[in-house]
Amino acid sequence: MTEDPFAHLHDEAYDRAYATPRATHADAVHMGGRETISLDGPWRVTPDLFDEGLRQRWFADDDTPPAQWAKPRDAELWDADTLELPCCWTLARPEWRYFEGAMWFARRFDWDGRTPRLALRLGAAAYEARVFLNGAFIGSHRGASTPAFFDITGTVRPGGNELLVQVDNRRRPDRVPMHHFDWFNHGGLYREVALVPLPHDFIRTVEASLAEGGVRVAVAVSGAGSGVAHVALPGLGQAEITVADGRGEALIACAPVLWSPEAPRLHDLAATFRTDRVTDRVGLRSIAVSGEEILLNGRPLMLRGVCVHEEDMQLGKVSTEADVRRMMGHAKALGCNLLRLAHYPHHERVAELADELGLLLWEEIPVYWAIAFDDPGTYADAENQLLELIARDRNRASVILWGVGNENADTDARHAFMSRLAQAARAADPSRLIAAACLINRETFCIEDRLAEHLDVIGLNEYFGWYEPNMDGLRRLLANSRPGKPVVISETGADAVPGLHGGERQLFTEECQAAIYREQIAIVAETAYIGGFIPWLLYDYRTERRQTRYQKGISRKGLIAEDKQTRKLAFDTLARWYFELAGQASDRRDIGPP
Repeated sequence: MTEDPFAHLHDEAYDRAYATPRATHADAVHMGGRETISLDGPWRVTPDLFDEGLRQRWFADDDTPPAQWAKPRDAELWDADTLELPCCWTLARPEWRYFEGAMWFARRFDWDGRTPRLALRLGAAAYEARVFLNGAFIGSHRGASTPAFFDITGTVRPGGNELLVQVDNRRRPDRVPMHHFDWFNHGGLYREVALVPLPHDFIRTVEASLAEGGVRVAVAVSGAGSGVAHVALPGLGQAEITVADGRGEALIACAPVLWSPEAPRLHDLAATFRTDRVTDRVGLRSIAVSGEEILLNGRPLMLRGVCVHEEDMQLGKVSTEADVRRMMGHAKALGCNLLRLAHYPHHERVAELADELGLLLWEEIPVYWAIAFDDPGTYADAENQLLELIARDRNRASVILWGVGNENADTDARHAFMSRLAQAARAADPSRLIAAACLINRETFCIEDRLAEHLDVIGLNEYFGWYEPNMDGLRRLLANSRPGKPVVISETGADAVPGLHGGERQLFTEECQAAIYREQIAIVAETAYIGGFIPWLLYDYRTERRQTRYQKGISRKGLIAEDKQTRKLAFDTLARWYFELAGQASDRRDIGPP
């Protein structure tokens, strides 16, 4: 039969063969203490707006130069221009700023066969990634912000290897988030890429959490392995864990020094199973609710927080150590004890440093606005992102809240979708609290959401003083409400252009933003059942939804400008209250003039 050279032009099922197998939370590998081989650095990149790479099977092409081709091709993946990973292609070239489609990344690497197994870890790929090695399709992954692991043992070869990753950042109605959201749609491999050498039998997860009488330790190993794992917490004790069907747990009887923001005590952990050994640093603390109070280590906790996006004007979604430490320094100067990492999982280094520096975290997945709540595939994507986040950060004492959604209308489909998510989070990690940032019931003007029965903490997003100018609405709302659970203000705020000054009722001035903060604080402070204040947000950030003369593609609700240096008047307004709540005098040298 004669091959039709034009068949791919008419094949609209071209991508079905590259959907599965799909990397999920079940493929996660504990990374602490492991040797890795970095694949960061220069990669060849080729834009592919029309998915010709899948239609024409670019991954099967070799690197024969064009002069020797038997027939024409439409791409030269191995002779394309380079980008340095990690990166967002949306910032790499002006013509790619708004590019939404597929980008092919190509990289060669050598493998010496030192271990019987080898995994590829993509720290984050926005949004869908498809991996090809030596011409073979390995698998795909969905979700822009959680790590993906691919077992490449059967395809990698001794010596040289050719790795291709197709990354697709198209906004689609069935994705999480869907096509309508309020941040910039970056594309790229924007976190670290690495090879992870592994023994034949290895530890997938190891967990340590505070339990009655000591510390509960649990391990999960590859496959359905059985045997004995050893977990040691120097200074606290150790345990032999019987592993059956891939899992096991035990209790180390001890009385550990507990972790808190004021005293962020961490303990070293080491776990072994057969020839595999991993490590971690863990904090041990309890988090619970009692009536309308949040309790940390049994004591009432008032959350003094601020929301943050993972966004930088030069780097996009790429996070550096210096950038994360600067963010935490500003949060400390503000008097915060918590960061809400909006609206998707941030880099894992954020939680590691929060453990060390003593900041609590609300981590969440982007079930944002009008997700396709009636689509089973969308639910599977959301649940997997949630479970991948939990698998990655389950040992981080700083993480006290798993967020399952933000500003979703209270419909039947949404209630079924998000209640399932809450149940999945609780089953995977009963040691933390479940939250969602909710809207109010406009008919009763009350904090009232059917999802609340599945939550431990009710987040309230409200913008009285800004989108609803009359602050009396906030007084009425809080007076009408008493949901019997902890309520935190999970978003509030106002836009202000840094350096724009005027009257307190003149929109977009620093004075207006500061005045709204003062009024919000006065009302919230006299409401007994409010357990936290987490305004929107620390830094101005890029979002193309905002296009007035004052915004020009930047959300101006930050307490600090997008340069991450220039503080607005409201920064000082909030800092005064936070330090007063903490019973401390603010350090004027640290806060400084806005």
